[in-house]
Amino acid sequence: MLTWLFNRSDSRRRASELYGAVVTFARRPGLYAAIGIADSPEGRYEALVLHLFLVLERLRADPRLGPPSQALIEAFVTDMDDNMREMGVGDLTVPKKVKKAAGAFYDRAEAYRAALASEDPSELTTVLARLIPAAETGLDAEGLAADVRRQTHSLAATPVERVLSGQLPS
Repeated sequence: MLTWLFNRSDSRRRASELYGAVVTFARRPGLYAAIGIADSPEGRYEALVLHLFLVLERLRADPRLGPPSQALIEAFVTDMDDNMREMGVGDLTVPKKVKKAAGAFYDRAEAYRAALASEDPSELTTVLARLIPAAETGLDAEGLAADVRRQTHSLAATPVERVLSGQLPS
């Protein structure tokens, strides 16, 4: 874990690897088939943001993990830039759209954090139903809320060294 803190040349590579694990975490087939997240660019983005939030919240629990958290956010921003260019977004508008995507991440993180902290268990379901695009079959927001809570507990129980190495719960 401490190599993240002191070895800057290695931190980008490790952040990229952790980010890849977060993407895999967010692309679990059950989220799309069983829970009903839309398998579209918007749905995949929202699922990624949700799961990136969960991992970052786990890292937030340890104040020494600011550098890995920042490197993970930078990997997300780089990925958004790459994906927009790959989708054909014009070079001049990519920075604005990336800034908007990053800003949306922080807005959603605030909403998810508040919903998870709420004493009303339906708050998380409400927030997820509002933010996550549904497949044609509909979104099981209650099932997704249960999955988010389960993943939150699983991540909290996972040693931080495993999280940093990309060994996320499934």
